[in-house]
Amino acid sequence: MMDACRILVVEDDSDINALLCRILSGAGYRVDSAFSGTEAQLRLQMEEYDLLLLDLMLPGLAGEELIAWLRAEKMMPVIVLSAKAGLDARVNALRLGADDFIQKPFENEEVLARVEAQLRRCRLFSPAQQSHRLHIGRLMLDSETMEAQANGRKLALTAREFAILELMMRYPRRVFTRENLYEQIWGEPYYGEDNTVNVHISNLRAKLHKADPKGEYIKTVWGLALKWRRRIDVARPQ
Repeated sequence: MMDACRILVVEDDSDINALLCRILSGAGYRVDSAFSGTEAQLRLQMEEYDLLLLDLMLPGLAGEELIAWLRAEKMMPVIVLSAKAGLDARVNALRLGADDFIQKPFENEEVLARVEAQLRRCRLFSPAQQSHRLHIGRLMLDSETMEAQANGRKLALTAREFAILELMMRYPRRVFTRENLYEQIWGEPYYGEDNTVNVHISNLRAKLHKADPKGEYIKTVWGLALKWRRRIDVARPQ
């Protein structure tokens, strides 16, 4: 339920921090605030949160370092706040391990919509009637513990990378267009110009390859669609 969700706001500007807390608490969320990366890390070690709303420019532990640490420790959505505009800023945030990006100055409604979408994505694949543990070849995914392994090695995935992987593992024969993935994982209309899906797929492929160099899991079909691919060993002509 929404009122059970806990969000940690990490922003060193006290006015923006207070504003975000008011927006989120007014929508029924339980909100804590931190004003540095070091304080945020301590809170994350002591408490359980459902989502992290994070400014990258922080005193102490930098936002980028906090994301890297978080991805090695636990699975939770991360939304980055930044005054930087443009595609490069969004792509860089996603490559760091963020699941979404909000540009400053922001509208209250956008903050709430993006938070709701992230929390919805985390709960999308956890209904009781679905199996929470999936196995395909050397790949294992557990939706209850939010853990995934390839070739016995734990994958440090973002929430959206995990959701993409789970979706494709649940429907291994289905071909997904980028529009399919965007609308199912992000819950928003796809207009064909956003590079977000490509970035997440590229990151996911890289992490799978690092854990299992001999595995081939995601196949591009004619450059337009993606499908799950079991590893196939093909004998080369002598």
